[in-house]
Amino acid sequence: MAEPSNADKPGAYHPAAIEPRWREYWETHGTFRTPNPGDPDFDASKPKFYVLDMFPYPSGAGLHVGHPVGYCATDIIARYKRMRGYNVLHPMGFDAFGLPAEQYAIEHNVHPAVTTRKNIDRYREQLKMFGFSYDWSRELATCDPRYYKFTQWIFLKMFESWYDPACEWVDPQGRRTRGRARPIRELLDRLESGDWGVDAAGDLVRERIPGRREWSELTEQQRREVLDRQRLAYMAEVPVNWCPALGTVLANEEVTSEGRSDRGNHPVYRRPLRQWMLRITRYADRLLEDLEELDWPEPIKIMQRNWIGRSTGAEVVFPLARSWSIREGAWRHADGTGIAPGERLETLPDVIRVYTTRPDTLFGATYMVLAPEHELVASLTTPDRKAEVEAYVKAAMRRSELERTAESKEKTGVFTGSYAINPVNGERIPIWVADYVLMGYGTGAIMAVPGGDTRDFEFARRFDLPIVAVVRPTEEWIAERLATMLAGVEDKARSGLQALAEEFPDLSAEVEAVKERSAGLSDKTLRVLRERVGLERLADHYVRHPQAWGEAFTGEGTAVQSPGDRAVEVPGGVCRLDGLPTAEAKQRIVEWLERQGLGRSAVQYKLRDWVFSRQKYWGEPFPVLHGEDGSTIALSEDELPVELPEMEDFRPTPVGDDPEAMPEPPLARAKEWLIVRRDGRTYRRDVNTMPQWAGSCWYYLRFLDPGNDERFCDERAERYWMPVDLYVGGAEHAVLHLLYARFWHKVLFDLGYVSTREPFRRLFNQGMIQGFAFKDRVGRILPADAVEQRGPEAFVSRETGEPVTRVIAKMSKSLKNVVNPDEIIAEWGADTFRLYEMYMGPLDASKPWNTRDVPGLYKLCQRIWRLVVDERTGDLSPALTDGEPDEEALRALHKLVRRVTGDIEQLKFNTAIAAIFDFVNFLTPREIRPRAVVEPFLRVLAPFAPHLAEELWHRLGHEKTIAYEPWPEYDERLARDEEVEVGVQINGKLRARVTVPADADEQTVREAALAEQRVAGSLKGKTIRKVIVVKGRLVNIVAT
Repeated sequence: MAEPSNADKPGAYHPAAIEPRWREYWETHGTFRTPNPGDPDFDASKPKFYVLDMFPYPSGAGLHVGHPVGYCATDIIARYKRMRGYNVLHPMGFDAFGLPAEQYAIEHNVHPAVTTRKNIDRYREQLKMFGFSYDWSRELATCDPRYYKFTQWIFLKMFESWYDPACEWVDPQGRRTRGRARPIRELLDRLESGDWGVDAAGDLVRERIPGRREWSELTEQQRREVLDRQRLAYMAEVPVNWCPALGTVLANEEVTSEGRSDRGNHPVYRRPLRQWMLRITRYADRLLEDLEELDWPEPIKIMQRNWIGRSTGAEVVFPLARSWSIREGAWRHADGTGIAPGERLETLPDVIRVYTTRPDTLFGATYMVLAPEHELVASLTTPDRKAEVEAYVKAAMRRSELERTAESKEKTGVFTGSYAINPVNGERIPIWVADYVLMGYGTGAIMAVPGGDTRDFEFARRFDLPIVAVVRPTEEWIAERLATMLAGVEDKARSGLQALAEEFPDLSAEVEAVKERSAGLSDKTLRVLRERVGLERLADHYVRHPQAWGEAFTGEGTAVQSPGDRAVEVPGGVCRLDGLPTAEAKQRIVEWLERQGLGRSAVQYKLRDWVFSRQKYWGEPFPVLHGEDGSTIALSEDELPVELPEMEDFRPTPVGDDPEAMPEPPLARAKEWLIVRRDGRTYRRDVNTMPQWAGSCWYYLRFLDPGNDERFCDERAERYWMPVDLYVGGAEHAVLHLLYARFWHKVLFDLGYVSTREPFRRLFNQGMIQGFAFKDRVGRILPADAVEQRGPEAFVSRETGEPVTRVIAKMSKSLKNVVNPDEIIAEWGADTFRLYEMYMGPLDASKPWNTRDVPGLYKLCQRIWRLVVDERTGDLSPALTDGEPDEEALRALHKLVRRVTGDIEQLKFNTAIAAIFDFVNFLTPREIRPRAVVEPFLRVLAPFAPHLAEELWHRLGHEKTIAYEPWPEYDERLARDEEVEVGVQINGKLRARVTVPADADEQTVREAALAEQRVAGSLKGKTIRKVIVVKGRLVNIVAT
């Protein structure tokens, strides 16, 4: 396609001739090359502004019109800030490693190195067509060995570091902080010196307590395990999301709500696998706290808070009944020993640790549940239960987390044959295995309180386990619950109604009615509840017979039966909670547990450590070697990068949908690359690769100094440019890239490699550009090529001939509604495209692309062109003059500058372009157009339509680019409106508009509104009660 013909006008606007020339000029002159501190042409007197796009994954399809939305926005900001006198850093690169790139290569039977490079070339070509002012000298790709050398280096820093939660320090930004990543060597020095030891579980112990083990007492294997328990990067066998079809492990964020892979929609299973992990959980509190200082959209902050999922509660130990008992008022082990002075039961073996947010309900714990993956399942299963437990565990491992935790799913489980002891009342409680408990949250074991938890209640009913209510329900809950039961809509409640009827005769008739005809709740029943039975008596009934109510009360209330009349002497004396509100009961029980060595207050998170291994080829290799003795050693910095071996067959080993199949990563087949010999010993390289998120965790730092082969970035450049001042990208990255990048940045901050706590000061999420699709009468979505247009808004199905409705949908290849920007630019020009995309609506709103609206913006460009150029000759317009502008023209210009300046600062580009429309409408009919008005206007236009602005600026006689011309200033006096239009409402309904002086007082505005003809007519015969004047906006008249 080509732009509209102007053959009869040799001086007409021709973007196809103008735009490539200016793009070439910018490139050959290095117009947007940005010097760093220390470079000869760096101007340290200027403030800095770092504006960044979320860099794209270069897919084979190339860009469609939805991709450049954010890029257009950031380019406007970058150009505007340069004109405001800032040093602007505005780079672009490519997120080129990972599963999508590898799958694309597999589908096209071409090596990913080839397809990725080809796709990058295509993306770069397209991006340059838009005239974006990127500093292309800083281009990077995450798959470049010069880049991933430092991805590997950062990984090694994590491997060689641990997180010290007790470290208090003043960070480089002057804030007192608790907790810090520190070199693992410092930890090793503490252990070797004897300052610190470890407990039986291998955790650090800083005090000298009974049972502490010294470093000198440990074997080499035990020492490795202790250090690995602390490293920020470590290996562990953990339950992971295994996708056999893709042949790799997926992060939780890469699994859909249906328990399938977001790439390819393949089944995903849970299974244990030894993986690299990053200990992001150590940073949970700081990731939460530092959100508050960020200028980010609140929905993104909420998503991160929910993902981190901080909760407060208690860790409690339940002694195993086979090993522990209470004799003579003390805990006794089966081997005849007790607890030595100073020892705590929670640090000793043969206990189950649980985390609970409701320690006040401990007296209601009537059984325990272990996740199928829990390490104690096998040892706690008795011989007679072994076959059943093993079969259940195997089946559970085939199910996704979503399937296991679905509320609608019937609870399943199996008894292990073993018991634990409830530490607050000494009761033996059975230990079950059930798949509704997940290993990744808490400890993988729960104390089941069926009287206070919905899932525990359903499980207890299913397996006939005791249900004890330990929190008295509120009267509001009793009323709502009984109303539901009497409405006859729950089968599970029917059996309980008879018990209620037997105890409360006044309810008998209503209960019988429900049983007879599934009657709804009547007003009479409500009166009976309130006047005769009493909600308090019903709450007492719930406490005695919770199972009759068909549901657990899970809220806060007053502690009951804790212990009630069930008090049993336990070591340390009975803890009495009865009568306490929930908050006080929590506090008292935690204090008691801590005194008895049975638990302590604790904080837990839904956030889990990041599974960092992928069984794929196209990713960063791990810079470590594995020894035959199980040791893992880090490579030295001068051995980086560890490059991928060249492999013709890079595909994963096919395993179909078999969840039991063991993965064999492609790198395991690179035998020459795999084996490394040094110092007379044989090592194996790690055959996994890093996930696609690794490279994007720090690319914003590499942009600061992409050519540096010695450091990930120059220290001066980092201190000058960081943090990113404006980061623009999609909201879909809220709990993936954005959270991961913050985590990596904080590790680098702790270790002294970066100077800011956070990487991105301000975040903006652009909306989605949508397309049109069609819906038939049964609601099916039809692609565009399945529909025929019969009229302006009339569409029919090609297959059936029946009418269909045009709807807005996401652009996708399957719906055939993807619009190629190349075609739009070829026909209308890049400036037209940029203007249209920014004029469609608010930047953060989703809106449908409609190509038929594009010509309106092309016409705007033509009209701007004609303000300067005579289309008939190609010379400057005879209307241009060097004379002084009149006051009307000055006012129009200064209003434009004020409005566009404010709109750009607030990223309201659609209204800024509307102001440009208004100004062009004002200037076009004027016979005299002073340069003093036209030239500032072109500077205002430049960020939006840079090619057009450059061309007209050049034609006006300027030799230098407009890109660094100063942004026009405005005079507030001239920018202020002399008159304003005010809406007039009567009883809230708009009746008229009146024009009044901008500085008119309230009385003048009131009089003008009342005198308006339509207003006066509407008020005829009515009494004015009140007149409300909102200065400059509105008059509201209240009349009756």
